[in-house]
Amino acid sequence: MIFRISVWVIFLVGGSFLGKYLDHVIFETNCNYLSLKYLISFILAVFVGISMVKISRNTGRTLAKYGRKGNLPRMETNVLVKQGIYSYMRHPMHLGLMLFPLSVALLICSPSFIFIISPAIAILMLIMIKFIEEPEAKAKFGNEYIEYSNQTPAFCFKTKCLKELFKKVEKN
Repeated sequence: MIFRISVWVIFLVGGSFLGKYLDHVIFETNCNYLSLKYLISFILAVFVGISMVKISRNTGRTLAKYGRKGNLPRMETNVLVKQGIYSYMRHPMHLGLMLFPLSVALLICSPSFIFIISPAIAILMLIMIKFIEEPEAKAKFGNEYIEYSNQTPAFCFKTKCLKELFKKVEKN
């Protein structure tokens, strides 16, 4: 858990500084925080940020509701969750978290962060899912996860999936 949080801090803080550096040095652009461009960027940042929070809240509640048997610490699961949005895609929480760098990039109004760094972070997240998350899930849940992964895509962007992604999940 500490490793994953550290990676996120590096992604967001490092991405912010690198984005601003690239904006200033390479692209010779700077965002005027009183401009229409910043206002639009800020509004988009709020929209993307709210979407990210809703997705994370709903997927977290689904995990809490169906992923625990017995007395487990918060954020731990011991049951493979295949209900709700998890019946449509295996990694909905990660999909929501992929919006986080984009939201920060829009908030600081950095074109470099928006168009270069944020997509690079999304690719790194996909690599982490493939080489860390998936093997951990296979080790934890065995054949049940392998069967689930054969039937359920990692991500789904169909309308019914997106509706389920934003559908409010009540607390356990």
